[in-house]
Amino acid sequence: MARSIIAVIAGYVVIFLLVSATFIGVFLLMGVEWSFKPNSFEASNAWNVMALIANFLIAAVGGFVCALIAKGGKAPLALAIVVFVLGLIFAVPTLFANKANANLVRSPNLSTMEAMAHATQPAWVPFTFPVLGAAGVLLGSRLKRVS
Repeated sequence: MARSIIAVIAGYVVIFLLVSATFIGVFLLMGVEWSFKPNSFEASNAWNVMALIANFLIAAVGGFVCALIAKGGKAPLALAIVVFVLGLIFAVPTLFANKANANLVRSPNLSTMEAMAHATQPAWVPFTFPVLGAAGVLLGSRLKRVS
């Protein structure tokens, strides 16, 4: 039982760290103009596609790590449920942020941190993350079983 709990926690920590590093890294590498639509704080289509793909792949890595540590059992399913539930909880506040930042115009001399603070996405995007994340975890855990 303890191994399963540790596996779920480790899988989630891996996901959290990889999401943070990936999104910050891509934003810093690609810049504000690539990340946002012109004169807007709305995420660009390229950013949204990258986010959806990265979310799925990172969740698969987390599922793989969880299955590797758990060595069987239902720990990957528990991690998928945790990812889904927390993903929904974190998606709801984005609706309010989108409303608050909807009419803001992005100026060209904006700092990176300020741009990130006002970023918005189409309302459907954050709600796909829990589904893709849970599916990624389950796929990653199956990859462990194959190897």
